[in-house]
Amino acid sequence: MSKSGGTRTRVIAALIMAPVAIGAILLLPTQWLAALAALLFLVGLWEWFRLAEIDDTLSRTVLLAANLLLMVLLVWASAGSLVLFQIVTLVGVAWWLLALLWLRFFGFASNHESYARAFKLLAGTLAIVPAWCALCLIHASQPNGHVWLFVALAIVWAADSGAYFAGRRFGRRKLAPRISPNKTVEGLVGGVVAALLVAAGGLFLAGGVAAQLPGVLVVALAAALFSVVGDLFESLIKRHVGAKDSGHLIPGHGGVLDRIDGVLAALPVFALGKELFGF
Repeated sequence: MSKSGGTRTRVIAALIMAPVAIGAILLLPTQWLAALAALLFLVGLWEWFRLAEIDDTLSRTVLLAANLLLMVLLVWASAGSLVLFQIVTLVGVAWWLLALLWLRFFGFASNHESYARAFKLLAGTLAIVPAWCALCLIHASQPNGHVWLFVALAIVWAADSGAYFAGRRFGRRKLAPRISPNKTVEGLVGGVVAALLVAAGGLFLAGGVAAQLPGVLVVALAAALFSVVGDLFESLIKRHVGAKDSGHLIPGHGGVLDRIDGVLAALPVFALGKELFGF
């Protein structure tokens, strides 16, 4: 496929996916959105298992069912309280901080031994389940939790798009050349600026006030930076197995995991920041 044809396919796919995602976030009640998000995240986890070199379909199915059961148990054990979801979200933030260390020592678990697969399987659960809990927490929050979830995702999308365009125009210094050679420091700065602009507009869209702006910008900055960590981590495990994409489900975009890697890291951070700053 030509470059222009590939770009056209990506744009068409994005124009189809974006309204569906935004409509679901803004219109569905939390329990229905949680079910839809669980399905999406579990598809991403299925792809993660492939990157972790779990090639047997039965094994991947059993592992996926175990993660689904964990989600169901979290809902059952919560019994109307969100405390358990908050704890799991905190675990997610702690995991992504630990993932920074893994990125530093990128050769860790890069071989094909059983222990390497075990670490990556654990990483998959620690990425997927806390992000799902954070999504539910944000959407269920009052007031305007559905709008805040849209803002959180828009911050990630803006960071990704801003990094792409700023990197193409100004990119010189490589951010992580051994993990993702196309990412640049200039792209990172452009992505952060775009994310902060979206966050400022999102505050007022969600009915916030000017006094909340500093807190929202701090949280947006953290979420944008962690979205890059999520993106880099997926690039790391793909590089370990020589994969270009996590899958081929989305035309022009690769797999589901390729689209949600930044979201997985950003959502727990945004949920925690939203709680700390009280917006």
